[in-house]
Amino acid sequence: MEIKVSDDLVEYADALQAMEARVAAIRAVGAPELLWLLEHPPLYTAGTSAKASDLLQPRFPVFETGRGGEYTYHGPGQRVGYVMLDLKERQRVPDIKLYVWQLEEWIIRALVEFGIKGERRPGRVGIWVSHNGTESKIAALGVRIRHWVTYHGISINLDPDLTHFQGIVPCGIREFGVTSCHDLGALISMDDLDEALMKHWAGVFEGAQGLKVSA
Repeated sequence: MEIKVSDDLVEYADALQAMEARVAAIRAVGAPELLWLLEHPPLYTAGTSAKASDLLQPRFPVFETGRGGEYTYHGPGQRVGYVMLDLKERQRVPDIKLYVWQLEEWIIRALVEFGIKGERRPGRVGIWVSHNGTESKIAALGVRIRHWVTYHGISINLDPDLTHFQGIVPCGIREFGVTSCHDLGALISMDDLDEALMKHWAGVFEGAQGLKVSA
């Protein structure tokens, strides 16, 4: 398995093309699975359940995507993790719900490193935190699976411009807002967050051994 970390902002269209190529190669020729950590320039993506009414102000480019979920924002200061795994190889019986649980658990364990208690909420996708008497989303998930190979993945708000989320109804949820690690007082770096994610990868995803990190 390979881990790739991109230091420069990656255009969404380029990332999607690269993911689709790797997914096809994993399926066709047994190419290495890939975890790709990156940041995007400011943009919105629309999942398969996105409602037009939830796009409030398209101030950034909007991309239609085949992942599950609704509208979400990506931008600098947010760690995106695209995960390309072969579920047929990893699970005796491929189980999408288990895979989503693993993504959630991975985020939760990484955030604990910084004193942040991320939690699941029934009926609400993503990872949530309680603060100032309310709840806010700190991480989002959106996955797609082709021939039992996964792609798309997660996003964790390290220190993005939170006003950029105002152009959409994030994940279709109007009652609650979004937050970030820095907003909660965890003034960590992207390298710190990456280190925590890599630390907890193998403990969540069985068989994730022999990781190869590339730039």
